[in-house]
Amino acid sequence: MANSAQLNIEAFRQLEQIRLDGLKNAAERNKWGQFATPAPLAVGLVRFAHSLTSGRPVRFLDPSIGTGSFFSALLEVFPREEIAAAQGVELDPSFAETAKELWEEEGLEVVKGDFTTQPIPDRRFNLIIANPPYVRHHHLTGPDKERLKAKLLRSLSLEISGLAGLYCYFMLLCHDWMDEQGLAVWLIPSEFMDVNYGATIRRYLTERVTLIHLHRFCPTDVQFADALVSSAVVVFKKISPPQEHKAKFSFGNAIETPDEEALIPLETLRRAQKWTQFPQNVAIPEVNELRLGDVFSIKRGLATGSNQFFILSEDDALNWEIPASFLKPILPGPRHLISDIIESSSDGLPIVSPRLFLLDCRQSEKEITTRWPRFHEYLARGREQGIHSAYLSSRRNPWYSQEDRPPAPFVCTYMGRSRNGKPPFRFIWNRSRATAHNVYLMLYPKPQLRNLLNEHPELEKGVFEALRGIAPNSFISEGRVYGGGLHKVEPRELANIPVPLLSERAPSLACSDKQQELFAL
Repeated sequence: MANSAQLNIEAFRQLEQIRLDGLKNAAERNKWGQFATPAPLAVGLVRFAHSLTSGRPVRFLDPSIGTGSFFSALLEVFPREEIAAAQGVELDPSFAETAKELWEEEGLEVVKGDFTTQPIPDRRFNLIIANPPYVRHHHLTGPDKERLKAKLLRSLSLEISGLAGLYCYFMLLCHDWMDEQGLAVWLIPSEFMDVNYGATIRRYLTERVTLIHLHRFCPTDVQFADALVSSAVVVFKKISPPQEHKAKFSFGNAIETPDEEALIPLETLRRAQKWTQFPQNVAIPEVNELRLGDVFSIKRGLATGSNQFFILSEDDALNWEIPASFLKPILPGPRHLISDIIESSSDGLPIVSPRLFLLDCRQSEKEITTRWPRFHEYLARGREQGIHSAYLSSRRNPWYSQEDRPPAPFVCTYMGRSRNGKPPFRFIWNRSRATAHNVYLMLYPKPQLRNLLNEHPELEKGVFEALRGIAPNSFISEGRVYGGGLHKVEPRELANIPVPLLSERAPSLACSDKQQELFAL
């Protein structure tokens, strides 16, 4: 257990952590993936690990030791006689030297270097507690990715996406450093629970080891003051999982005292594409349940490349004398919509404020100069600002034209926060001929539904109510969440969300004699 000398060292460690963090700016630390574990969190995780070790001596490893927050917590929680050996690996020379100076006399062996290049030791470890570097994939070089992927393939016969961050490789490559039945506690970004590249991690946790506990912190409770990332704690043993094993999933507060928890069967986890739905949902939708992608084609709204230039107010369009034929009505951002139903004026324009228009012209600049000189002045201003040479504009011909994105009868916001039990995303019933830009996802009815609505337009209200009836957990389970509680859903994720109010009334839209019943909500 901790003594006064260790507590003094820990106090000095925290000061050194502040000093070393200050040697790099935010961009440099982001590139290194250096986000220090707060001391109370480190102690809580080590205390949780101790409850699972049954008092047996441990050989401790931290593959990204930093200044040694987890080793310090180990000394505070574990009796000295239960610590048989301890090793830390650290790439940053300054951090490695500091950890060595602080903890070498306390029994920590510090290895200076890149963990992913170290030889597997003859003596393995039975306790790994780590907060691996959160290095995003775009900070990894092509050769590094190929080396890491090849090493992972040799080690575990697992392939992983090139979009995986460095923390994924740390967790998987540590497998060979662990004793059989060894315990691992990983503090990592929760994004692996949902994103496609996280499938390899999820497979590893359900097939190669026994997942004991997965705790997800509330997204608004950011664990790192210097990183806007939602965090999770993954606890497992290096032993094949029993056939009927259930893993504990918990959410909110600390892992020892969560706000919610449930036991989830491995088979459920293996079938689920996203894990953030647990523990709130203890079952996943049936395979044959009707989903949004069954009845809608979902596309992202228009990406103009410069909304400030290409989206104009009604007054600006008049001031620059831009012909109406070059202007398309477009919805304003969600914060401007006081209603979820956009009514239409007699000419099809949305009854909203502000009323906005998208510039979309196919005429040549030569013709515009001759016929609409004032409009040409506006385009000249865009050239002066370099908008014509920006990425998206430069790939359009002419640069002030837009991709084809017709109005959709329903749109959905793709980012938002969940408040007071309400869904983080809004469905909007667009009864106008306004298109939408890329703060929305656009839902276009597929042929069967489109034909039905053409014949019976009064049924649109029922479809809209079905969309608004989707449970908040369905959005959260299919989308992804970031630190600070910001939720995001991509078109393919939205397409996978079940629509209970539709599927309850008919198992398939292919059954034409039930279609009207389906939408008569």
